[in-house]
Amino acid sequence: MLLTIITAYLALSIVIGVVAARRVRTASDYITAGRNLPMPVVMAMVFATWFGSETVLGISATFLEEGFRGLISDPLGASICLILFGLVFALPLYRMKLLTLGDFFRRRYDRRIELVVSLCIVVSYLGWVAAQVTALGLVFNVLSDDVVSMNTGMIIGAAVVLTYTLLGGMWSVAVTTFVQMIVIVVGLLIVTAMAGDMAGGIPTVIAKAAEEGKFSFLPELDLVDILGWTAALVTMALGSIPQQDVFQRVNSSRNESIAVWATTLGGVAYFFFAAIPLFIAYSASIIDPEMTTKLMADDSQLVLPTLVATHMPLWVQVVFFGALLSVIMSTASGTLLAPSVTFAENVLRGFIPDMTDRQLLLYTRITVFVFTLMVTVYAVLTEASIHTMVENAYRITLAGAFVPLAAGLFWRRASNLGAILSVFFGLTTWLLLELSVDEESLVVEPQLIGLMFSLVGMIVGSVLKPNPHADRPHGMVEHHHGRHVA
Repeated sequence: MLLTIITAYLALSIVIGVVAARRVRTASDYITAGRNLPMPVVMAMVFATWFGSETVLGISATFLEEGFRGLISDPLGASICLILFGLVFALPLYRMKLLTLGDFFRRRYDRRIELVVSLCIVVSYLGWVAAQVTALGLVFNVLSDDVVSMNTGMIIGAAVVLTYTLLGGMWSVAVTTFVQMIVIVVGLLIVTAMAGDMAGGIPTVIAKAAEEGKFSFLPELDLVDILGWTAALVTMALGSIPQQDVFQRVNSSRNESIAVWATTLGGVAYFFFAAIPLFIAYSASIIDPEMTTKLMADDSQLVLPTLVATHMPLWVQVVFFGALLSVIMSTASGTLLAPSVTFAENVLRGFIPDMTDRQLLLYTRITVFVFTLMVTVYAVLTEASIHTMVENAYRITLAGAFVPLAAGLFWRRASNLGAILSVFFGLTTWLLLELSVDEESLVVEPQLIGLMFSLVGMIVGSVLKPNPHADRPHGMVEHHHGRHVA
């Protein structure tokens, strides 16, 4: 019965996405929804894209094991990223009327920087989207009581998200996400109220968690601990700023005010609402300590869905699993579209200079399909947890993309040579340390060292060879065949 209702909900999501797809006429419609989305929809997309499997299943499991100390990257770092993007980066980027974030690197620097940074952005999504596919498999496995295996569930879930994302792009993502956000908020609030009652009341749960030290989040007065804490925070807070999915939501806004405040408020909403899965998971340890202990040893990500499946009435199960699927699908659809758009516009288009708008739309859809296959295979083969996959996703963009983006926007002297050295120093240092040195023997995490070298490269290159167009806004000169060149 439960599986039937959830299947019907999935079918409804596809129908909504297909109907929304009728508004797609051009590549711009597909990628940015014609830059015509209102405040509630943009805010819903910002919130729901980040409120994914990582938040409901990943960080709730990490909270049970490590408390707030394990959540520095997400939700704290993730929320800081969205608020920073809204208050600092959204306005100048929105005014540039770009199609993708990769376009900024071509327009501000040159084709080489566009190509390398865009490939970094594409690669960074592999782990993040794989985490959503893994979560879909987990949900189908729990719902079917092991009749549907994890791997089969991953394939089914990926196929559903692929269908409406492939057809409607950002329009489908926007409309389905807005509906899904309503389901997410209502569903999780109902489950929270019930779990709190079953555990003896909300104050009881909070007091018990505080007694166990679960709310301690600051590092100890120890250099190694402080640097580890800082690395976890910075990797997510800064490493996820040069990402196409956040930029895409900003860029789909109807006006500048929406671009700034929908992103900022979405980040604030995400931080506070991320506490709900933590509360439900901790309630599970009070309601059924034996089940929780067993699952913590086996797979802690199953604690929350198993609690609902075994201790709550059918209607609450429908609401919860509907909300959980909404959470995962809204994130998966946005994060499938972002790398596919970046690859088609900033990698392929450079090799096909006369690409028409219709061809760009076609190539983007083909890339969505291929990327979905790649991500599903990776999700099936990897043994990494959802939380680990998401945490690792931003290392490459922190080391190779953040400094060129920030310097390009806010430092007039930032030059092409500075960007080249920044990307080269940052990525090379990070990769060498990541591949050749045992992370436990390093005082500072590889991606943080990569960030430092990236900054040095930008300063040295820009001082040695200043930008010849530094007197012009954003280093831009004339248009060439419809594309900006620096």
